[in-house]
Amino acid sequence: MDGSSYYIPAAAMGAAIAFKGPALLRGWRDPLLRSVGVLLALAGLVFLFAAPPTIGKVNEVTGIPNVSAPLVYCLLSAFSASCLVLIINWRGGRPEVTRRLSRRWIAGYSLVGAALVVLFALGDAPEERLRDFDTYYANTPFLREMIVLYLVALSAAGIAMNIMCWRWALQVHGWLRAGLVIIAFGSLCNIPYSAAKFIAVVARWNGGDLDGLSTNVAPVLASAGAQITAVGFCVPLACQRIGDSWNTWSTYRRLGPLWRELKPVAVDEDRAVRISWWSPAELQVTQRESDIHDGMLSLYPYFDSEVRSDAYDAAVAAGSPPARAQAEADAVMVTAAVRARAADPEGRVIDSTEAAGGPAAQVASTDGPRDLVGMSIALRESPVVAAARGRATRRPERDVRERTS
Repeated sequence: MDGSSYYIPAAAMGAAIAFKGPALLRGWRDPLLRSVGVLLALAGLVFLFAAPPTIGKVNEVTGIPNVSAPLVYCLLSAFSASCLVLIINWRGGRPEVTRRLSRRWIAGYSLVGAALVVLFALGDAPEERLRDFDTYYANTPFLREMIVLYLVALSAAGIAMNIMCWRWALQVHGWLRAGLVIIAFGSLCNIPYSAAKFIAVVARWNGGDLDGLSTNVAPVLASAGAQITAVGFCVPLACQRIGDSWNTWSTYRRLGPLWRELKPVAVDEDRAVRISWWSPAELQVTQRESDIHDGMLSLYPYFDSEVRSDAYDAAVAAGSPPARAQAEADAVMVTAAVRARAADPEGRVIDSTEAAGGPAAQVASTDGPRDLVGMSIALRESPVVAAARGRATRRPERDVRERTS
């Protein structure tokens, strides 16, 4: 692997941090968000400092041959711990248990990092090795123990991640399960990575030469594992966001028939607060719901509880369940009110309706929140509403005369 094979993933992690930076800063007290930020940062640092050009530069700047070795090993150990901590916080549970488990893993891998630094300081590595440090110094006292320690730590993290991910995956479904399975496979790469390194090191102990496993095979496994794990963490979050956006736009679209039905009686668009077409989906839905509520508010004097009651009975008789029948009845009442309002351009009904005793007050006082989406779907699909439209078209003038008499 050349330098670009390391720097491209590092740049991708940096871009992810920059993209999520504001959210991470705002929610830094949230253990889950904090774990995500630390994981992304450590993943980027691992790729950055494991690149051979960076290894050479760090050794040159510090003046210590091979000082990059314990630095990269510590970063790998910290990244492993951050994956475990993120899974623990993501899974949730009692806060005190989550904190205790997180602190144990952090403390354990902090001790590993400290031991790596001490063992490197006790060892002797005078000749710089950019790619084959593990096998070149496999028989050097203290450095040998340092290499074995970091490989054991990585293997333990990979096994622990697999156990936690698979246990949790058996309890959940959907995109979360898919993400956990991907994370498990990514963490599984730690094991063949460590195995390749161990085989090459043991071969050196026995006078053999299998350096290619450590120099060529192991880095590919490590890179693949880190990137697969990162994808696994992103899949549930990204797919959930996409799903939420899809549901929001679906709600916006399904509200369309009711919004168009009420548009003739909505407030004057010159006086209404409008939003741009590129505004977030949630804001678009809020604007559409607000328009619908404004339109219904202007129709309250024209609402007729008898019309709604008759429509409810007709919907139930046609086989609709109570909730759907209620939405159909409300849709019929709105349809009739829109036509009654159109037949009363001078607003005589509004002027004659008493605040506490008119039909509007009676309708409003007996209702809870209306199912706007259900009403909108009924306007488009319900045969009860379709039948009522014809009757409402023929009755508006008579209704106006009755309400103003």
